[in-house]
Amino acid sequence: MSAKVLTKAAAKEAKLDIIEDGRGTQAVHDVVVAIRAARRSGTANTKTKADVDLSGAKPWRQKGTGRARAGYKSSPIWRGGGVVFGPKPRDYSKKVPKSVRRLAFRKALSERINAGDVLTIDKFVVPELKTKSFVDLLRKQTDAEKVLVVSDSFDEKTFKSARNVKSARLATAADVNTEQLLAFEKILVTHAALEKLAERSSSPSATGLRPQRHEKKSPGRGARK
Repeated sequence: MSAKVLTKAAAKEAKLDIIEDGRGTQAVHDVVVAIRAARRSGTANTKTKADVDLSGAKPWRQKGTGRARAGYKSSPIWRGGGVVFGPKPRDYSKKVPKSVRRLAFRKALSERINAGDVLTIDKFVVPELKTKSFVDLLRKQTDAEKVLVVSDSFDEKTFKSARNVKSARLATAADVNTEQLLAFEKILVTHAALEKLAERSSSPSATGLRPQRHEKKSPGRGARK
């Protein structure tokens, strides 16, 4: 059975919270930048003039040679010397609030649904452990080159059959992120995964606003007791 396009009406019927205005654009940018920054190893390391293993003796005497004065061989201006302001091991990860991550996920999913790039299918199971079987099953659903398959879970045959296909990726509804929703031409979602996606894309409250805190105001100087 071929996949069907998930329309906006069908998405709302599946209790997916669709964003129809301009909200969430900046949140998507912040989350994608944070995801990509977290993948950086941050292990680049250079030696300063203090770390270079060279002699501390002067290369030549201070005066009388006609050359510029030099104090040590590990100077950054010399070959083999230290590096000025070079990279050091660091953590590139960025903190993003949970509310921003949720908004970005809703925005990315909403945009793909509005564009007609989300397809639904009853189930996605490869009958035998073969890459060819996975590719044939995928081609029956869509002719897109890059496809993201989202399900509640995958069996061992399906998971292993998809490992060698670089243009396709398997992701569970609980683990799929904002960057993955934007990186593929089509998104193939099983019906079992829609419930989890609806849970992840739902707003914190029905109105989408945070509850306001009412602080008790202290009486002013002129207030009567």
